Amino acid sequence: MKAEGYERFGKSIREVEVQWDIDDNKCAHCADKPCISSCPIDAVYLDPNGNIRLRDSCFGCVLCRNSCPYDAIYMETKIAEPIKENVPNINKALCRSCGACVLNCKTGAIHLKSEGSDTFSEIDEDKCMRCGYCYRVCPTDAIKYGEILPRTVKGGKAIVVNHKKCIGCMTCTRVCPSKGSILISETLKLPYINPGYCARCEECMHACPSTAIKFSSRKRAYAEYSKIRTSDTISEIVDKDISVLSHNISRIDRIISDLAIQFSNELDEQCESEVEPDDFNDFKCSLELKFNASDVIIKKFEDITGSNYSIAEFNNIIDSFPPKRRIFVDEFRCVGCGECINVCPVEGAIYLDYPAPVHITNKCVYCAKCVEACRFDYITLLEESFESEDDKIYYISSEIHEPREGTLEISNIVCQGCGVCVNICPTDALKLNDSDHIDFTEDNCIYCRECEYLCPVKAIQITLNTSKQL
Repeated sequence: MKAEGYERFGKSIREVEVQWDIDDNKCAHCADKPCISSCPIDAVYLDPNGNIRLRDSCFGCVLCRNSCPYDAIYMETKIAEPIKENVPNINKALCRSCGACVLNCKTGAIHLKSEGSDTFSEIDEDKCMRCGYCYRVCPTDAIKYGEILPRTVKGGKAIVVNHKKCIGCMTCTRVCPSKGSILISETLKLPYINPGYCARCEECMHACPSTAIKFSSRKRAYAEYSKIRTSDTISEIVDKDISVLSHNISRIDRIISDLAIQFSNELDEQCESEVEPDDFNDFKCSLELKFNASDVIIKKFEDITGSNYSIAEFNNIIDSFPPKRRIFVDEFRCVGCGECINVCPVEGAIYLDYPAPVHITNKCVYCAKCVEACRFDYITLLEESFESEDDKIYYISSEIHEPREGTLEISNIVCQGCGVCVNICPTDALKLNDSDHIDFTEDNCIYCRECEYLCPVKAIQITLNTSKQL
């Protein structure tokens, strides 16, 4: 945005060299030319041939480059080394060796020295950053400072940034000779000045293209500084809380995964006659056992996290947890007929290799076509998941007998057209069209649910048919 009533004044204390180049071929694709409106000093313009060019008044804030959607603007800004003020000069006759300058020096450049009966302050030129602190705190005016840089700030004035005018070009941060004086607010994303470190050299004022830097009272400057620092501190605390929350979600995912494995192992070790599910469903394509796992899950979470939970807090987490699926072959009984290989939709998911006839690799999408094709029932496909229902959490173990059927819905509003589902689909049931929308071919779909699990925005919803055996 442009600063209202903009009028550049004075001359920048540092010389600024701007090297730029524009790729006209890329630029030709852009109709809106946002670079023109982004420039705060109207340095970007269209030449008679309709090409973007920059005037000599450009000071290299790179806002035009950042706004270019085609990366057509190359810009490199070189700023001359900062002009350093002379090292403050201490008048030994006026110095009372009170130590005020020693205590207030930010870099430890000042120390007390004794010569005979005289004690006075001395400055180490290599450590001195020419900030003028010593000059301002000396009670006897024994320190002379400010021979090169303008010293127009009198009567306890300070320098502040007017954020209503600031365009965020960060030029002030590049020209400031006093390290730590100009900071970037995490919440505002704009620069602000620490009045405790500012040397009041006015260099930022001369370089600011939008006249956003001005004089103010030190009281107001410190109040503004404290306000921004407090806001940033609160932001840091919130960010840490979010980080902790993210970590806890990760822990929850691991806990649920570990519990699924634990339940699965316990079920594998039990004889069929010992298994007592809370519910039993014999669907057309699968046999489903349901076990109430509420107490075990809640206790597990409380033991690990040290916090108390209710079932209601887990509903969304439990329902979004993807099922764990396992497939294995009875290698001792398999005869290696190869029928499972013939029906597998994924190349390389199953192969023959004696002495164990059939091997299933990690390319398997668990579609159950091989299970259905095996005439001897030597291939077993198991699926373990959790489901929340009212005030209970169930662990569900399903043995899949044949390919599942259902319905697949894609939300074009939510879908980002990233193509992840298209790339993972083993049967080419999903295609990305010219409008970046997904086309679905129902006849090709095997409802393996890989697309549903991998969609980053949850735009795909699959509902399986759960009709029971007659």
